[in-house]
Amino acid sequence: MLRLTPSQLNRYISMQVQGDTNLRLVLLQGEISNFTRNFKSGHCYFSIRDAESSVRAVMFRSNAERLPFQPESGMHVIAQGSVTVYERDGLYQLQVVDLVPDGIGAQALALKQRREKLAKLGYFSPERKRPIPDMPKKIGIVTSRSGAALQDMLQILRRRYPIGKVCIYAALVQGETAPDSIATAIRTAGADACDVILIGRGGGASETLEAFQAEAVATAIFESPVPVISAVGHEIDHCIADEVADLRAPTPSAAAELASVEMDLLYRRIHALQQQMQTVLYAKIAAHRQALDRLGNRLERQSPQQRIILTANQCAALQAKLHSLMQKRLTHTEQSLALLLSRLGAVNPLTVLQRGYAIVYHEDAIVRSADALNAGDTVRLQLTDGVCHAVITTQQGVST
Repeated sequence: MLRLTPSQLNRYISMQVQGDTNLRLVLLQGEISNFTRNFKSGHCYFSIRDAESSVRAVMFRSNAERLPFQPESGMHVIAQGSVTVYERDGLYQLQVVDLVPDGIGAQALALKQRREKLAKLGYFSPERKRPIPDMPKKIGIVTSRSGAALQDMLQILRRRYPIGKVCIYAALVQGETAPDSIATAIRTAGADACDVILIGRGGGASETLEAFQAEAVATAIFESPVPVISAVGHEIDHCIADEVADLRAPTPSAAAELASVEMDLLYRRIHALQQQMQTVLYAKIAAHRQALDRLGNRLERQSPQQRIILTANQCAALQAKLHSLMQKRLTHTEQSLALLLSRLGAVNPLTVLQRGYAIVYHEDAIVRSADALNAGDTVRLQLTDGVCHAVITTQQGVST
């Protein structure tokens, strides 16, 4: 009977496993569980299970980076690798060198995952779509310089919209380096003061359109400072670039039409604007003429001549009013004077003298009583027509 340490036993089992040719290349079918990726090392650790059992698995960074999709827990896969023993813990595991989805192609799964990721980032949000300018001064085209799509777009733009400036930003549209080439061209066009950018290529097999499914292209379109029209392949073709772009055109030729305005239509719009401008101008002239007439009338009313006439009329009216008031005042004064004269005549001594009476003065004083005189006094008699003198011979008072 062998006496072994745990290390010796684990090493022995590891050697036995390594020596078994059946375990050097294994295809293991099952569901991924407990998937984790070490962000520092880049290695992936997970298990592959069925309804009854599970097997630990590891996929080192060098192999994991080549996967076109992102493994996730719950995903059904077929793993290719070799069985190894982790001697420290006495556990065996499958060292995976390749991983493919079970039931769906790796490229299709990668595309599905990429679309889901970009949707979460808001790349497909309708709210961020920008309107295409009606009359762009500068149109940028991102495509292959040797492709037929470029010639189709240039021909349409020259015919429909010759006043617009067209700049070509050549890019590879097929191959491994195509996504970065397209993304770089889009950023260059956006920084080159283009008003709108057309991207695309002619039709072909779905594999030839893969560059426009890339995340790098989608990000360049999303970050573009100006609107982007995507026209990839034929009308039935559909890719991520179409979904991120501000507008999708079914073909490159259609993209050129959407980015331009037909000259005949432009001329009609210019004529309509001219008519509108003329109408507005005439209305403004009429309004200013009316305002000028109002100011002229106002100025005429405020002119010195008019002011002199108005002041003269006011003075004449005041003079007439003053004359009337003075006439009324004179009449009233005459009436008051006549009344006073009447009252004064009533108390005038001369009036009394005219009735036969006389005023007696003694020593320049009016004699009011007989007792004030004595016999022999000389008095002065004031009559209505003169004065005479008399001597008192007798004096007799009135008995009381």
